[in-house]
Amino acid sequence: MTGENVRLNFDDELVRAAEAARAAELLASNGLTSDAVSRLYYALLHSVRALIFSKGLEPRSHEGALRLFGLHFVKEGMFTRADSHLFARMMKFREEADYNPSYPFGSEDVVALIVEVNELRDRIARHLELTPKASMSLPKQF
Repeated sequence: MTGENVRLNFDDELVRAAEAARAAELLASNGLTSDAVSRLYYALLHSVRALIFSKGLEPRSHEGALRLFGLHFVKEGMFTRADSHLFARMMKFREEADYNPSYPFGSEDVVALIVEVNELRDRIARHLELTPKASMSLPKQF
């Protein structure tokens, strides 16, 4: 992967994160709570993937993204354990939303998740604004 590809992947992740967040809000406002939860997870996943790309790393799986986030951002003190727990919780909720039709997601629950996820996405965006783009190195696959 070239430096330009890293930059393109980084930019693509941010676009996908914004689209998924918008879709989550539209779905939630139309009462489609399970689909909203699923999209909300992807909004967070793509934000975290952009963050990971900024360190020159490339996760190969959802679990890899969670692991790399913990190792390179939470352990280093840039983000909190609560941030990592939110990401893990959203991963679990996405699985329930996609595969367990009897798992209830109430409208109030989804609104609270939207707030939590958007707060973390905002902190990720602020962190990325402070990360010099020229410092992005070639990714190491994980």
